[in-house]
Amino acid sequence: MISKLLKPLAIAGSLALALNTSSALAISVGDTAPNFKLPRLERSGDIQLKSYRGKVVYVDFWASWCGPCRLSLPELNKLRKQYRKKGFEVIAINLDEEKEDAMEFLKEFPVAYPTARDVEGTTPDKYGLQGMPTAYLIDRKGKVSLVHEGFKKTDSKELKHKIAALLKKK
Repeated sequence: MISKLLKPLAIAGSLALALNTSSALAISVGDTAPNFKLPRLERSGDIQLKSYRGKVVYVDFWASWCGPCRLSLPELNKLRKQYRKKGFEVIAINLDEEKEDAMEFLKEFPVAYPTARDVEGTTPDKYGLQGMPTAYLIDRKGKVSLVHEGFKKTDSKELKHKIAALLKKK
């Protein structure tokens, strides 16, 4: 399972990842973002990427054991609040093995955006995830505009500029 491979590296603060996944398989800027349909973490129902076509979407892979996620989730909440009415959405995909770990984390760092759960690791495999956290900024047509690995509080400024630019495009 991918979370077993990523967890020790996230705890050590490393973004490098020794997976059997070739970097050639990783999704990059200009690629069409792979669709996914995953169960919601906090309530019933599913989240499917293709249902957000026409919006600018930030797909964020996170886990409770990911140190930088303590910074990213609250910042993403602010970005969503600022840009949601203009057509921006954040979709978080949790990779914890235990649902309770994710729920405890969200008690400490609550979010208002849709959160899915992928314990099987099929979605990180589709995207060629190589470190935690990693996110993909997707334009209104479903193309990846940014692959964002890691997270520092100062990253919010660059993300704001990229999001605002994509929202201006129709």
